[in-house]
Amino acid sequence: MNKKNNNHISVLRLFFTGLFLVILAISSYGQSVADIQNIKVDELSDAQLEQLIKRAESSGMTEQQLEAMARERGMPATEVAKLRQRINKLRRTGKDTQSNTSTSKEVEGREWIQSEEEFAEEEIEFTEEEEKIFGFKLFRNKNLNFTPNLNIPTPQNYILGAGDQLLIDIYGASQFEYDLNINSDGLVFIPNVGPVNLSGLTVEAATSRLSRSLGSIYSGLGGSSPNTFMKLRVGNIRSIQVSLVGEVFSPGSYTLSSFASVFNALYAAGGIKPDGSFRNIRVYRNSKMIAELDIYDFLVNGNQSSNVRLEYNDVILIPPVEKRVEITGPVRREGFFEMKNDENLKDLIKFSGGFSSKAYSNSGTVFRTTDNEFKVENIESQNFENFVPKDGDKFIFGELLDRFENRVQVSGALLRSGTYALEEGMGVKDLIQKAGGLRADAFMNRAALYRTREDFSLEMVTVNISEIVMGNEEDISLKREDVLYIPSIYDLREEFYVIIGGEINRPGSYAFAEQMSVSDLVFRAGGLKESATSSQIEIARRVKDDVSGKLAEIIHIDIDKDLKILGEDKNFVLMPFDNVIVRRSSGFQRSRFVSVEGEVLFPGEFAIAHANERISDLLRRAGGLNQFAYPKGATLIRRNEFFEGPSEEEIKSTNLTEVKRNLQRIKRDTTEAEKILLNRIDQKIEEKGGGISNKSGGLLIDDFKKETIEDLVSDNDSLPQEVVKTQDMIGIDLVSIINNPGSPFDLIIQEGDVLSIPKLLQTVRMRGEVLFPTTARYEESNGFKSYISRAGGFTDKSRKKRSYVVYANGDVRRTSGFLFFKVYPKIEPGSEIIIPSKKDKEPLSIQGWLAITTTLTTLVLVINQLNQ
Repeated sequence: MNKKNNNHISVLRLFFTGLFLVILAISSYGQSVADIQNIKVDELSDAQLEQLIKRAESSGMTEQQLEAMARERGMPATEVAKLRQRINKLRRTGKDTQSNTSTSKEVEGREWIQSEEEFAEEEIEFTEEEEKIFGFKLFRNKNLNFTPNLNIPTPQNYILGAGDQLLIDIYGASQFEYDLNINSDGLVFIPNVGPVNLSGLTVEAATSRLSRSLGSIYSGLGGSSPNTFMKLRVGNIRSIQVSLVGEVFSPGSYTLSSFASVFNALYAAGGIKPDGSFRNIRVYRNSKMIAELDIYDFLVNGNQSSNVRLEYNDVILIPPVEKRVEITGPVRREGFFEMKNDENLKDLIKFSGGFSSKAYSNSGTVFRTTDNEFKVENIESQNFENFVPKDGDKFIFGELLDRFENRVQVSGALLRSGTYALEEGMGVKDLIQKAGGLRADAFMNRAALYRTREDFSLEMVTVNISEIVMGNEEDISLKREDVLYIPSIYDLREEFYVIIGGEINRPGSYAFAEQMSVSDLVFRAGGLKESATSSQIEIARRVKDDVSGKLAEIIHIDIDKDLKILGEDKNFVLMPFDNVIVRRSSGFQRSRFVSVEGEVLFPGEFAIAHANERISDLLRRAGGLNQFAYPKGATLIRRNEFFEGPSEEEIKSTNLTEVKRNLQRIKRDTTEAEKILLNRIDQKIEEKGGGISNKSGGLLIDDFKKETIEDLVSDNDSLPQEVVKTQDMIGIDLVSIINNPGSPFDLIIQEGDVLSIPKLLQTVRMRGEVLFPTTARYEESNGFKSYISRAGGFTDKSRKKRSYVVYANGDVRRTSGFLFFKVYPKIEPGSEIIIPSKKDKEPLSIQGWLAITTTLTTLVLVINQLNQ
């Protein structure tokens, strides 16, 4: 009994499962193309959307047509956009299937996919011949696919056929909508009317026939005063199948939209082969040729009236090319062109875009074949229209000669130098007048006329300009390609300038002017610096015509702060190439600073008061040592030649920038005086940054030292790299300095010095070739070896003889030797013991051992021989 119940339950489960699957199938089928306006795209799964696309494809619709039908059926624009996005997403992930209206073929190693939004293809590399064939790239260009636009009203001349969907709207006194499909017999069945044959009719004719047929139902459609109206629209466009044969890359049958034209078919087939005809493309319908297409008419004239719309079972034939010629030279489009039998050379020039501006169009040359060989013919321009090209002809046109038949040129001291047309009887005077006349600085006594002879050699004719202009000499007749050069008086002399340097705001070279004084030049150079002396301004003047050995004439003058020349030199004027030098005032000194850090009462920055100020003076100004100071560890840090400090100009620029910043911090509107001051500061800062800075500190000898050390380092990598430091640590004996101020231990301080005084140090550090580098507490009773023992002792690589101690003040003491004894340096608080390592020795090679053995053997033999 239980077994029977179990079987009964199993049967019920199978029944309900099957029923569920049937309901699911019906539900899935409900997402049909006809009900697309009711679909919610967000509720569709990818599988349901894929099924919808497949149904559309089975009806002959592309994805574009599916969207158009959804829009026609009343689907909201937002849902249409979502549908497009979902379809594109499916296409990218590779889940959708390719529609029947698309054609996918492998053509010459690339994939052609004709769809609404993309045309995927690999980049095509054309051969040299293909590049030159006019029109070859037209159907192999992914940016020009000729896809028909379906988002337009159906043309009235569109011919209906089986598979077309007709949407008939009745409006006015009566309202109704019909959704009809033309069946395979060309009929549509209208309820209460019956079948109506529409196949082969245009939309316009079908509208008229349907209006008459529906008139039996809607009486308001007819009569002189109709009150009911009808609108016929084509919804789902049918697909058609056409065949392409002949010289195309991928001949065969293609399923296309019924809106497709011949160009669409050619593009779907991958384009025409290099040997195919572009001008005799034939379209056959029902075994009769209905059109002959010339692509050149589209490429040259933009006319595609012969690009007929295709119908089901049409055949497109692309025959081989019959006549192709080549044209090269200065034409707009060089290459190969297909010619018809009734076309001439003038037509070929038209196809090539015509001649360029540099072309010599009076004649051309053609290379053509005979029955046995090649031959050359020349064609004059008057025969272009009568010359009929032959297959294989190559036409070559030349360029204009690179010469002028009537050119003369004039340059130099004229108002309008340039190129002018040579007129009959023109002379030098006429050319000068055409050039606007002479400038006031023209050199009148002599000019040069460069003339080209018949053999293309140059001839120079001397011209006296002043005599010709005044009429005292006969004018010189000009010839083609003559070049007249009239120099300026300044072209014939060295350019004059003067130089000013020293304590001036803008040193440099300036243009010389007549009657220029030293005051004028100082004014032009921005005035004197604060550091300049107004007396003993030196002028170095060139010496001419002096064979005594004198090199320059030195002149001294005095000026005041108002730039007035004092004394007897008030009428002194400068001469070309004078060099003015403004000296620095002997009493001017720039502030220089040093620093004291560490254990003093008043650490910080101090200005150097006197040129001979010493460490003891600086220490006294800092308040002396405090109770924590360790004077034996004091160090003086001093800049070396590698230190690149700011120049005076850079220091001034920095200070002015700080002044400007502080002015701008004021929490109120700036006054007129402050605005003027800010503008003046900006100008000064810009000038200081303009590359006029003096040498940035130090003496010239420091630069030579620096260059010498850098050269040594570059030539010898074994030199210590510490030489590139910009500061050195000088060991000083501060105890002796305090006890004996002014003694040799008491160094004179320099700008940038830092006196560093540490606290009392209580440690000793061991570094280098010791077993355990460490830092130990200082004990006065311990010596060098005791501290080495605290570090574990020497290593096998240690160079004991080379060990040394660096003291806290920077002094260094090395280990010395006496006979067989080593004298190690004394250890003080803060010392650092350095144990260097031995150099690694390379093992003796086999060749070395053989050489030693050979030498010893030879020596033994020699000694033995001597003993005998």
